[in-house]
Amino acid sequence: MTDGEPSILRQKATAAQEAIRKGWAVLRTRGPSQFQFWLIALLIGIAAGFAALFFRKGITALQALVYGADDPGRLHSLAETLPWYWLLIVPICGGLVVGLILHHFTDDARVRSVSDVIEGAALKDGRVETREGIASALASLITLGTGGSSGREGPVVHMAGVISSWVSDRIHANGITGRDLLGCAVAAAVSASFNAPIAGALFALEVVLRHFAVHAFAPIVIASVAGTIINRLEFGDITEFTLPVTSVLEFYVELPAFLLLGLVCGVVATALMHAIFFAEDMAGYVQVRTRLPRWLRPAVSGAMLGALAIWFPHIIGVGYETTSAALTGQLLLHEAVVFAVLKVVAVAITFGGRMGGGVFSPSLMVGALTGLAFGLIATGLLPEVSGSATLYALAGMGAVAAAVLGAPISTTLIVFELTGDWQTGLAVMVAVSMSTALGAKLVRRSFFLTQLERRGRRLAAGPQTYLLAMFRADRLMRGTDHERAASADRCWTMIEEGTYIDGTATLEAAMPVFERTGVPFIPVVTLKGAGSPPELMGALFHVDALKAYNRALAAVSEEEHS
Repeated sequence: MTDGEPSILRQKATAAQEAIRKGWAVLRTRGPSQFQFWLIALLIGIAAGFAALFFRKGITALQALVYGADDPGRLHSLAETLPWYWLLIVPICGGLVVGLILHHFTDDARVRSVSDVIEGAALKDGRVETREGIASALASLITLGTGGSSGREGPVVHMAGVISSWVSDRIHANGITGRDLLGCAVAAAVSASFNAPIAGALFALEVVLRHFAVHAFAPIVIASVAGTIINRLEFGDITEFTLPVTSVLEFYVELPAFLLLGLVCGVVATALMHAIFFAEDMAGYVQVRTRLPRWLRPAVSGAMLGALAIWFPHIIGVGYETTSAALTGQLLLHEAVVFAVLKVVAVAITFGGRMGGGVFSPSLMVGALTGLAFGLIATGLLPEVSGSATLYALAGMGAVAAAVLGAPISTTLIVFELTGDWQTGLAVMVAVSMSTALGAKLVRRSFFLTQLERRGRRLAAGPQTYLLAMFRADRLMRGTDHERAASADRCWTMIEEGTYIDGTATLEAAMPVFERTGVPFIPVVTLKGAGSPPELMGALFHVDALKAYNRALAAVSEEEHS
């Protein structure tokens, strides 16, 4: 060390003092606003938690009224004792009420769910539809209370989104803040629904926001904890499913079987998703051909569900009783296979009829049944190196659900939190990884993203694709009176050649035209209908489109890495 040069200790002390000074400055300038935001996140978490609780209690109350089942865990056992005509009539009446609600309060008679929340986060600054969301929650409650075969997480997530959207509008939140508040509401709703605080927070980040930005983590965790407390104040610190004596993985010899189980579950999950999409397409085709009023569509599906429930009441509602039976090994091989197939059929009928509800709980049931059937076969073939078949049921439950949701991290954790079994994580992780990898190749990454793809929302490809749909040509164009407007004569020449776009078109339609023709601008017109000539509005310049697109990409990147 030379004379006059400070010692290493003094350098460290000076650096520490500078860090403290800067930290105190940040705390004074940003602390109050940050605390205010976290307080809003907490309040949203409490509100979303209560909304999820009331939704769950409402389903239970309605099931008790129409089926006499005070305990949702014994719904199908009690339904077996009812007259056959009651099992048939209840879903029909429920479907009729659902159809009337959706007909009067939505423009397309479609129930809003998780996919709409994902779309709101990506394309609408964290906002979702309010009127349609409330109607969808009521329709889903009636569906689940009167025999519909779906889950409660979808409507609960969207209902939470309605709450956060209302708050975002009142405080005039920008896109980043709106999305963060939406994530808070979703995390609280999922946590309150399943008593799963870790999975609730990660579900919001992994599925809805689709990034793990540090700035969003703290408020989302705060909201998730608030939702969990709401659940535990009502139900106590208990898990949804109670497992038998903890299964032990027979060292590493059994792991290849769980790899194979993951592939099987990926195929089953894909079959479940495609069955739903096929049912939706077929129901839409039949509705058009028969001119069936859209408000009668859920009632027709209710009749089909009721007829199926006469012989197999296991398909009614969320299906937690059958899921518990699979996880505890109370079903035979043929029962597990038959119940899994029938549940897929029932879920497809429910979604095809637009009756409402979510897909997560049905995927848990189908996964548990698939895993149990696989486990019974595997342990029967190689009993000397096999553990319990119920371990396969647990791994299968997570594997199918993860492939359906496209969320391996949060699904793995939610399975652990639903069951309280943390000692079999290796088997579950192996099965989940394989099923998710396979499922993502067979659909557009997940059920929700495939739903959006079918509606023309290409979110699965990432922001580099879906951001193009956010910019309309008439908002980026240079009008005819712009100081650097395109030549009117050149525009009309291009229009006569067929090179133009409508003002309502987005960059998603414009960019391929630029790439194909190589022109510096495209005329933007108003199309007034057949037989009427187009009216020139202006021109969309390639450079303006690229600037807007690049700014949007930079903003997304900044948000995801902040």
